[in-house]
Amino acid sequence: MTDKKHRHIEPKPIEPVGAEAPLPVEPPDQAIARLEGEVAALQDKYLRLAAEYDNFRKRTTKERAESWARAQAEVVQRLVDGLDDLARFAHVDPEQTDAKAIHDGVDLVERKLWKELEALGVTRVDQAGVPFDPNVHEAVTAEPAASAEQDHMVGRVLQAGYRFRETLLRPARVVVLQWRGERPADG
Repeated sequence: MTDKKHRHIEPKPIEPVGAEAPLPVEPPDQAIARLEGEVAALQDKYLRLAAEYDNFRKRTTKERAESWARAQAEVVQRLVDGLDDLARFAHVDPEQTDAKAIHDGVDLVERKLWKELEALGVTRVDQAGVPFDPNVHEAVTAEPAASAEQDHMVGRVLQAGYRFRETLLRPARVVVLQWRGERPADG
């Protein structure tokens, strides 16, 4: 047989990638000091942020209260002229003024007040002959309807309701008509 030459090659040890030099180890005293510094910085940041939020909350509460007071003052300012006119009529000598003049004056004051209230977004809910709506009407009593078409309609408004923009301030108190079928023949 023929001799085969076998060569033996020594394998080189495999070195891990990036492990050329050992990582430095921070001494425990230095690590504690560094971490305590980081904790102190984070606590300071937290306290400053909490104080900033508290100041923001107080400032917005104050601004909201001031804004509300300005809005109320604007409403009162719009109404004082009408109230002054009304006060003049309250102090009129009835013996020297006829009833028609007082009536016309009070009517003028009412229109003046309503002009200002409507400019602010206040409307009346006081229509008769419309379908009863429990969202804006409060049924006080019921009366018989003359026809089936009038069933569940507002017959009369006993007290007007009011709406401020989309918010119902007070429902209208109404009499609701109800159809009870054919009317019995008189006789």
